[in-house]
Amino acid sequence: MPSIPSRHVTRPTVTRSRFTAARSCVSDVAQLAREIPLFPVERTMQLGPLAAARAAAGAHASGRVGWAAIFLKAYGIVARETPLLRTWLVRGFLFSRLATASESVATLAVNRIEDGEDRLIWGRLAAPDTRSLPEIQQFIVDCATKPMEEMFKRQLQLEMVPGFLRRTILRWNMNSFSRKRATRIGTFSLSTLAGMGATNRFHPTICTTSLSYAPLDPDGRCLVTLIADHRVLDGAVVARALVRLEEVLCHEMLAELRGLADTSVFT
Repeated sequence: MPSIPSRHVTRPTVTRSRFTAARSCVSDVAQLAREIPLFPVERTMQLGPLAAARAAAGAHASGRVGWAAIFLKAYGIVARETPLLRTWLVRGFLFSRLATASESVATLAVNRIEDGEDRLIWGRLAAPDTRSLPEIQQFIVDCATKPMEEMFKRQLQLEMVPGFLRRTILRWNMNSFSRKRATRIGTFSLSTLAGMGATNRFHPTICTTSLSYAPLDPDGRCLVTLIADHRVLDGAVVARALVRLEEVLCHEMLAELRGLADTSVFT
């Protein structure tokens, strides 16, 4: 192959930029997630009637209920019925044990634009199964719009800690029996790009399970992915959880959305 004359070779310029504290925190979480034997289980769900009910509910007093709010509550109900979905592994020096929280704490991955740059931030909501859909939707709106110092004070503090110490803190929280573990890490997480017409079917997580869903097809089908820690859960348990999740979506969530639609009509 003939060589290209040197006069035709262009040398790209390289620009240096600072690796921000926010990116460092995301990098630490991704690095810790690599230590967990995660595996995905997927199920295609028929959510056409649910989508129709969501559209019929229209603009409720708190605004239209988004899919994230619906999935957060539905999975919270499934986790309430299945203690293993609220369980995490605590690794010890000689042996490991399992810890189970009395209620779920949902960790929601939120993308925000701050100073012209994308930021990944995590909001936490306790007991989503006990809250109304408008209440959960308002929490999501607050995560996207309220001042960072108000909604994400603990994460901002963590970002300012030196990297080695931050990873130590995260690792300690991951391997703790403390009830604060659930409020600082979450018992499950939800991360989705469906609103952008894409899907992140296998994303890093330090929770025992993490939920993701794709945009709905025109016929109402939706691909739902549940990522799980194989040290705590096996595939059969995760598959049954997805079956139950579809049932909750198509019954409990459908009924609540129809109730919101009726409320909108008579108010």
